[in-house]
Amino acid sequence: MGGKAWVRRMGVPAAVLTVLAGNVFAAGGGGETIVIVADSRKFSGLVAWSANLYNESHAYFALLTVLAIPLLGLLLGTLTGWLLRLLGINLKSRVLAEH
Repeated sequence: MGGKAWVRRMGVPAAVLTVLAGNVFAAGGGGETIVIVADSRKFSGLVAWSANLYNESHAYFALLTVLAIPLLGLLLGTLTGWLLRLLGINLKSRVLAEH
């Protein structure tokens, strides 16, 4: 069986099984529900805002996290490059010091 044909034949049954499994597991015993929230009473400023965002919408908090991590990485990388240049370390040259 070719690769694409196998994927086409197994795609629909796999999707049906995924939906059925989700419905079976979601129909659990109706026990206690755990609610996870951030206690934002003792925070202020940006930390309080992010804690409240987490409590109000996990989707917006996830979007903020996905956007913040690369931006902070870029900021820290730029800062590190500037500091290394200030110290006289040239990362653009590939000349080895030891021979």
